[in-house]
Amino acid sequence: MVGDSPESGASRQLLPRDETAFQGAGSVTDARQHLVDLEDYFRRIGFTGEPRADQATLYTLHALHVDAIPFEALDVLMDRGISLSPPAIEEKLVHRRRGGYCLEQNLLLMNVLRQLGFEVEGLSARVRWMLSDDAPSTPRTHVALKVRLGERQWLADVGFGGSSLPRPLDLASDEAQSTCHESYRLQAIPGGWRIALSRQGRWLPLYDICDDPQSRADYEMMNWYTSRHLDSHFRRDLRVARTTPQRRYTLNNRRFTVSSGDQVLEQRDLDAVQLASTLADTFGLAVEHDLLPVLESIAKRTQ
Repeated sequence: MVGDSPESGASRQLLPRDETAFQGAGSVTDARQHLVDLEDYFRRIGFTGEPRADQATLYTLHALHVDAIPFEALDVLMDRGISLSPPAIEEKLVHRRRGGYCLEQNLLLMNVLRQLGFEVEGLSARVRWMLSDDAPSTPRTHVALKVRLGERQWLADVGFGGSSLPRPLDLASDEAQSTCHESYRLQAIPGGWRIALSRQGRWLPLYDICDDPQSRADYEMMNWYTSRHLDSHFRRDLRVARTTPQRRYTLNNRRFTVSSGDQVLEQRDLDAVQLASTLADTFGLAVEHDLLPVLESIAKRTQ
């Protein structure tokens, strides 16, 4: 934890340095300022320190966020829309104790960090995970954050599912950066960086970060594609993940995996009842009645 005064300063509502900066999209024309209830957010993730715009706070918030707020896209799987309005994201992830996918997760963290006085820029990325080197370029469907602290810049990302960063990465370094799980590496490419992680001695590309500022409309288009386009895997696949300092927990349809670094500690296929109990017990997600038929269908898949 940061500091020694439990939750002191937690209720401060500090304005972002740039009040016109992008705060997440509801509709493209909705430019109203929204302040996250910091006390509720800190309670949600278990932060009890003194929040400051420094590296220690950034590291702590990042680690607590990926542990407490699971990656999930259940609303997309059930053909519901995803709202990027800041109040809707806060209500869902903080007050209703749901999870979310990359846009929701990282836009929430961006708004929190800005209120604390951090200089944060929302970026976009092209996913390269599980693609060959000669595979064609993918659309910009992922969101990551560039956080500036003095002369240093950090990559923060609490929304890449089972490979979410356990901690921020130094954008100036091209060396391997170790975490409590895998090591990550950033490679400069035209217009940005390629981020890869090391598993079983191999460097596997995750995504290509585009180093140009994104507008509200850019994020709206990403959200439409990932939640509504027929090619989006979120519309057909169950993807849930949680990263703790000791373990990664992932659901890939009915396949449940527990891992630590390169080591797979547990892996098994679940039936519908087990899927529901795992969502509740491991990921802290309330299972709505409307989700049960979806889980039954997923449990019948070969994978």
